[in-house]
Amino acid sequence: MKKERAVKDYFLLSAKGLGMGAADVIPGVSGGTIAFITGIYEELLDTISSVNLEALKKLKKEGVKSFWNHINGNFIVALFTGIAISFVTLAKLSTYLMEHTPVQLWAFFFGLVGASIFYVGKQVEKWNISTVSSFVVGTVAAYFITVLPPLVGSDSLIFLFIAGMIAICAMILPGISGSFILLILGAYKIIMEAISDLNLMIIGTVAAGCVVGLLSFSRVLKWLFGNYKNVTIAMLTGFLLGSLNKLWPWKHVEEIFVKHVGEPKEEAVALVEKNVLPQNYDTFIYEGEKIVGYNAEDGQLPVALVCFVVGFGIIFLMEFVAKKMKTTN
Repeated sequence: MKKERAVKDYFLLSAKGLGMGAADVIPGVSGGTIAFITGIYEELLDTISSVNLEALKKLKKEGVKSFWNHINGNFIVALFTGIAISFVTLAKLSTYLMEHTPVQLWAFFFGLVGASIFYVGKQVEKWNISTVSSFVVGTVAAYFITVLPPLVGSDSLIFLFIAGMIAICAMILPGISGSFILLILGAYKIIMEAISDLNLMIIGTVAAGCVVGLLSFSRVLKWLFGNYKNVTIAMLTGFLLGSLNKLWPWKHVEEIFVKHVGEPKEEAVALVEKNVLPQNYDTFIYEGEKIVGYNAEDGQLPVALVCFVVGFGIIFLMEFVAKKMKTTN
């Protein structure tokens, strides 16, 4: 699904990359969700799948231009420029918001993903037994993933390679966060410590797993879209619905992992948590790597509802703008 684009379209594509990057820096939110609701998901899969042996043959026999066109190079540069800018500029903002306004941020994404369910579901041309069944399977699978307790990880390179493969597959699925998958597999702590210690062996192994997973899983999804589009979209809609459990703004954390222990600024990541009502919302107090108490907090329900409505409305605004652009072109 490669398209000829004007220069202004590539700026728009970079803006979509900004949205994907912003989603990926939030634990629990998938950049694949943003790719889907902005209408570039199938082209993204097609582009990733085009990086293959045929591309290398074109580079050798026909030159750089043919290779570049084959892999949809302009699309890659525009999209990943947006993602990179987002990571650099929004990572600190995201960290700040997660630390100081977590309820509002999660409420915003809850609304964003909630509205996406309606948007993505509308792409199913016909609802029947197979699509409804696929929707239910996707919902149950995503919900089950969000309630799985973290496993005890291993520093085996084979395990970390597989973890990288699985995590990157999750990142391109709407509704499922790759970092959350790493938490479940028990690989998150190992990988974060490797990055902190610049353990190139572990980092390289995980990166290799990500590359293999991305190239192989994108082909599977591309095949599913080509042969079972309605069923696939129905399942992805279910993934979005099931993932709402993870995005619920009010949590009670029961187990944590502390990054950068001993450094001036520590950062605690929730490993095990459960959803609570706004009036039961609290934050944890920790020493070392253990929770030693909780502080009751204001659930900020009115503000959260506003953030939810804003997130919900953005999806329909994006759809409205997209329709306007189609009619003017």
